[in-house]
Amino acid sequence: MSIFEEVKNADLKVLVDGLNFKEKVDRSLTLISEAYKKYGDGLVVANSLGKDSVAVWDLVKKVSPKIRGFIITTRFKPKETIEFMNETVKKYPELRIYKNDEKIPDNLYKTDPHKCCDVLKVLPTRKAILEMGATCWVTGLRCTEGKTRTDFKEVEERDKGLIKLNPILLWKEREIWQYLALYEVKVNPLYKVGYRSLGCLPCTKITNEEDERAGRWVGTSKMGGECGIHTRPLK
Repeated sequence: MSIFEEVKNADLKVLVDGLNFKEKVDRSLTLISEAYKKYGDGLVVANSLGKDSVAVWDLVKKVSPKIRGFIITTRFKPKETIEFMNETVKKYPELRIYKNDEKIPDNLYKTDPHKCCDVLKVLPTRKAILEMGATCWVTGLRCTEGKTRTDFKEVEERDKGLIKLNPILLWKEREIWQYLALYEVKVNPLYKVGYRSLGCLPCTKITNEEDERAGRWVGTSKMGGECGIHTRPLK
């Protein structure tokens, strides 16, 4: 039985706590490898430039240096993230940058953060999926990251004809940092000042909460939530 079949009935909680670090790394590599064999150039990686995404990017490069990806950036990204993005794309030109420069109110992120994320993140993600011919897109989602990320599966088909692969879904935060340290993967410098989850500058704060995503959209109805690319149709 392939791991694609195996994960359909997997008990995520048992696996999160039961697998050790090496077993999780091996499982992630197997998921990516089988997906690449099945989808070839149709397998595309979404790279947010956060700690989870750079871990996934390093994993996919171990499977094949030919695997492509895309980055969604916005006018509100911190300068540190923009600099890190430029460095990353210089090293990996197979990463394409997508950005929506559509005119919106300057304070839309305050008055309607859902709309702001739709315009600046969801729409360019849809464009990336379409233009890159993705039949399987790979993400850095983890089910231990926050309250909104507990109902995902390692292999999903939320959009008909588009498989979504979440190869590090079972990893804990400490295991991400363990991997990044062991394999000397460079990360966004904003982590050095205390951020645990990175997004746009006005909508991301440093907090002491247990939830990694507690600093996202603080004071709004989206607090600790999602931008929409993992909850909205992409095709």
